[in-house]
Amino acid sequence: MKFSDMPYVRPDVPALRERLEELTARLEAAGDFDTADALFQAMDKETGALITADSLAYIRHTIDTNDPYYDEEVKHLAQALPLLREAQQNWTRALLNHPLRPRFEEKYGALLFRNMELELKTFSPEIVPQLQQESALTIDYDNLIASAQIPFEGGVYTLSQLAPFKQDPDDGRRRGAWEAEGRFYTQHGEELDRLYDQLVAVRTEMARKLGYANYVQLGYDRLGRNCYGPEEVAAFRRAVVEHLVPVACDVVRGQARRLGKDYPLNFADLALFYRSGNACPQGSPEEILEQGRIFYHQLSPETAEFIDFMLEGELMDVLSRKGKSGGGYCTSLPDYHCPFIFANFNGTQHDVEVITHEAGHAFADYRARDISPLDSRSPTMEACEVHSMSMEFFAWPWAELFFGAGAEKYRYKHLSDALTFIPYGAMVDHFQEEVYKAPHLTPDQRHQLWRELMGVYMPWVKLDSLPFYGEGKGWQRQSHIYQNPFYYIDYCLAQTVALEFWAADQEDHGAAWERYLAFVSLAGREDFRALVKAAGMASPFGGEALNTVAAAAQSWLAEHTPE
Repeated sequence: MKFSDMPYVRPDVPALRERLEELTARLEAAGDFDTADALFQAMDKETGALITADSLAYIRHTIDTNDPYYDEEVKHLAQALPLLREAQQNWTRALLNHPLRPRFEEKYGALLFRNMELELKTFSPEIVPQLQQESALTIDYDNLIASAQIPFEGGVYTLSQLAPFKQDPDDGRRRGAWEAEGRFYTQHGEELDRLYDQLVAVRTEMARKLGYANYVQLGYDRLGRNCYGPEEVAAFRRAVVEHLVPVACDVVRGQARRLGKDYPLNFADLALFYRSGNACPQGSPEEILEQGRIFYHQLSPETAEFIDFMLEGELMDVLSRKGKSGGGYCTSLPDYHCPFIFANFNGTQHDVEVITHEAGHAFADYRARDISPLDSRSPTMEACEVHSMSMEFFAWPWAELFFGAGAEKYRYKHLSDALTFIPYGAMVDHFQEEVYKAPHLTPDQRHQLWRELMGVYMPWVKLDSLPFYGEGKGWQRQSHIYQNPFYYIDYCLAQTVALEFWAADQEDHGAAWERYLAFVSLAGREDFRALVKAAGMASPFGGEALNTVAAAAQSWLAEHTPE
């Protein structure tokens, strides 16, 4: 079925709650495994239908935030779905305490039940009002960002549409675009601070009602992190500062020399990697999609089948438009056994990274679409980001297809960006940890904290040279800080493993691809550490992997000097 033909029906939450309560009662009374397992499968079907309806509403709302019907639907679901959490948790508790649990673990794996135990800690009926408020606030943030209409050089642009001007080779035009973007955020600065004040407060209230000291550990538990915690992440951040920040500084020093600029660079100059201009994809958005189809057909039989399925099913919306939400994502529609890709093409190398990154997520979802139960289809988010970030690197041999003569420029910048991104992502994580440990920080104190952390993680940036950014307010541009707290470090852990796949791919493409397929095919049936080990990669915790990939990347960059 094509996406445009998929019907959306608002879930009847009271009726669904009754069905969940009935299934729970029947499970508690089930005395044989076949009966209990049939009830388990019935609950999985109910869950899939609910996820599908929620995803359809969310996708169609983000495609057009001005559509009043789906705007109302996402707001309704944000208030209604938390009302199901108690019934869902009662089911989980009944399953965990069932005498037949060993039989379930034998069939579906023990990890599923470890995850359920973790999930139980993150909810109580007492926090339903806070969950509703949190959802409403994140929708308000999303709508505010999507509403941007930025005047620039006689035109009016969304944030996504402004992006090409922010990379323009002309210094004045590029800086002007950055200043125009900064004015939008400055004009809405009080509202952005208010939204975050409220989000920090409501999440802290949730944590305390659930018995946590603060939101930090609750944030980890809500993300389902089942094999590491804040201590391991703090050690990873320290390793980033030790092993990667010096390498990233060297990358930016080389960039400054190419641009004829003094080091450190301001944000506007950081956006231009080459004086002759950054590599841009060749052709229209439709042609880029067709080039993506060719790439996936040549990569492997598995990816050829996948990309045809996505294109024929209208399962990608990638053009930037007025009223469309910013950013990009991949989500799942379980009832139709398919993923969906949302993005905003803007004529930069980002377009190619989207068609590889989000398609990496979608490929993993497609490969796991028939696994039962639903919760075993996807691993935790850092492993999901390995799927996507590694796919970006596996596309390197096809860079000429997308960039023509600019392919080597793209590869050099893509690898360099990976090295500078990890410190930025670690800084985002560190910022959030400090904020949630001290939830009463004022907006000015948060801005100052961001400035201080930039000195640790991004010393290659010249502050104070651009309004808004130099004032320590740039964190307001990072939607994850508002909408997905503590998610961002997943990108850093994943980028480290993806660089390991990149290094393996440089030596033996076929063997590296087979290891990647093995990683993807395990889906959510192993935890992150086990998935990395099964692929023959070093754990990103502890510094060994970072040190190794940093050295490999430095060596490659030294041998491929850009113009």
